[in-house]
Amino acid sequence: MSSTKTQTLISLLGILCLILINSTPANSSTDPPSAYEILQDYNLPIGLLPKGVTGYDLDSATGKFAAYFNGSCSFSLEGSYQLKYKSSIKGSISKGKLSSLEGVSVKLFFMWIDIVEVLRSGDKLDFSVGIASAGFPIDNFEECPQCGCGLNCSNRQVNKLRSNAFVSPHLGRFNSDH
Repeated sequence: MSSTKTQTLISLLGILCLILINSTPANSSTDPPSAYEILQDYNLPIGLLPKGVTGYDLDSATGKFAAYFNGSCSFSLEGSYQLKYKSSIKGSISKGKLSSLEGVSVKLFFMWIDIVEVLRSGDKLDFSVGIASAGFPIDNFEECPQCGCGLNCSNRQVNKLRSNAFVSPHLGRFNSDH
């Protein structure tokens, strides 16, 4: 081959290599993180959100967030607690903490009460409804519950949600296992 043809071929191969190196595949690492990955980034477990988040907004400067579902979502956790998520929930997120929560409630006795804060303390999560709080081992939240059936969707046995008693300075102690 002549030297001109060789140089042209080398140039074309170089351009082709540059194009291939700089092209990005459809599912590259530039995809935004999921809402569940955002929870993990803030040192919170994915099981705080049920399966089926369709989208989210996060202002990383202020910590304000919103998560969206196709509709409202409710489920029981092994008969211990009934939880309800509205079609959109919002609040503030910071390392190990969700605060100013709106759209998540728990049935206590015969009333639905809003969960207003979730705080990670070591290997425990504390859930506050304002007048009372309850602590749970963080390993209870390794798996995302599913709307309608919670953690028992395939008829498999799951241990009852372990908890500490509700403690409130106004109401005294309540056993959260009943």
